Amino acid sequence: MEMIDAQRVHALLDFPGLIAALRKAHLGGMPAQSDRLIYKEPNPAGQPDIFIILPAWQPGEGILAKLVTSFPNNRARHGLPTVNSIYVFINGQTGVTEAIADGEALIFRKTSADSALGSSLLSRPDADTFLMIGAGGLAPYLVEAHLTARPALRRILLWNRTHANATLLARRLAERAIEATPVEDLDAAVAEADIICSATMATEPHLKGRLLKPGAHVDLVGSFTPEMRESDDDVLLRAKIFVDHRQTTTRSGEFLGPFARDVIRRENVRADLFELCQGRVPGRTSAEDITLMKNGGGSHIDYFVAKYLMDRHHDREFSTTCAS
Repeated sequence: MEMIDAQRVHALLDFPGLIAALRKAHLGGMPAQSDRLIYKEPNPAGQPDIFIILPAWQPGEGILAKLVTSFPNNRARHGLPTVNSIYVFINGQTGVTEAIADGEALIFRKTSADSALGSSLLSRPDADTFLMIGAGGLAPYLVEAHLTARPALRRILLWNRTHANATLLARRLAERAIEATPVEDLDAAVAEADIICSATMATEPHLKGRLLKPGAHVDLVGSFTPEMRESDDDVLLRAKIFVDHRQTTTRSGEFLGPFARDVIRRENVRADLFELCQGRVPGRTSAEDITLMKNGGGSHIDYFVAKYLMDRHHDREFSTTCAS
């Protein structure tokens, strides 16, 4: 059994290669078995502590188990990261564990590439201004991945509830030779942006649909539980709605409340990444379309990325034999 540390994960999962690998994987189908289990423990000091288990099994090829915790009070109480995880990849023919990989690095790369694939299919190729909402550990990777998908982007705006954190993010991006500007007026930034990426732990919407400019693309990364939400109803009403996988609509507060109130219906969700990559459903059809993709993740994407990582680690050509 091998240990693949964060440095090796980041080196092997460069965004151009990883985005291309995800696009190729979505030309096939889901792993034969995949699931998602979430356990929560109420925390009187704030949001609940969360333990997530995401298994996926492609018989004869590989088995993945992703274990992840989200303890929101870690940084304040213990000086530790909020999110911690590991990926365990098991040989699909022998059942022998091949590797344990650094989970944080994989999550950063996987989540960002998922969003970037959506942007490459839905945002305007001539998009000029990008707005990053949220300044957590994932943010610099999302910025870099979106720049990979849309290299014409020239302006990067950063907003966070705590402005000092947006300033810190700008410094971190500068270390990667990415120039970005922290902003304090979120509404003004939304009105200017061609691509908006939001990755927060918000439970109340901060993104207002009435402010979206024609042609904008919205990438929602947060709201991974029924209680969380980043965008208001107007975003859903104005946008053509897409998801990375249709199962996302069953677990994100971005959809559950609006469905219950009949703001939108399930049929308003036009397609997922499988349908888009395979050309079964059109994405953007005009320069004026406002598009939205909800990045919900899922064990199938974790499997695709872990399989690609293992193939690169062993210098094999990436392939996937997932069932349709």
